[in-house]
Amino acid sequence: MDNGVSAGSTASTSTLGNIALGLTLLAFGIGHTGVIDGVSAAGSVLLATYVGGLALFVLGLLEFRGGNGFNGTAFAGLGAFWFTWAAGADGKVSADAAGTFFVLFALLGITLTVGAASGLFGQGVYGLFTLSLLLLAIGAFADNSMLAKAAGWAAAVGGLLAWYGATAALAHWPTAFGRAGRGGAVAAG
Repeated sequence: MDNGVSAGSTASTSTLGNIALGLTLLAFGIGHTGVIDGVSAAGSVLLATYVGGLALFVLGLLEFRGGNGFNGTAFAGLGAFWFTWAAGADGKVSADAAGTFFVLFALLGITLTVGAASGLFGQGVYGLFTLSLLLLAIGAFADNSMLAKAAGWAAAVGGLLAWYGATAALAHWPTAFGRAGRGGAVAAG
């Protein structure tokens, strides 16, 4: 297209993986924000177990089988994160253990942020996920619920970004935006 905007790709296991990641991050984030009365992070445990944990892990294995090492690593690693988080949610572990868990998986988030081949869009999703985990870790260590709320907002925005990327791929919406005056495009999906 002459305006530097390209259409998304067709449906794939990557698309389904991004939908699963988006929905899980969104539920996890909304639960931590407390923006909806009666909805807590613990309320997203079933979604985190089956959609975020089991489905993402299986999709990661399918991505490895299809030769996509990045998405295989991302989806299988995040599937392990969500499944493990769900098992320890709702006060089943100490605050220090939870903080350590979030720090360890933030390392995976940093790796995914740096390695995201989809440019600023993918880096945004994984960067917000990482920020969320770091805020949750600090909040757990410092017993600060306001940091957990901030983490929830970062996760929710990351979830919306992942969901948009998957929806854009299915609907053939723009996922790359041109830079005015620079002649290049910034990949967004």
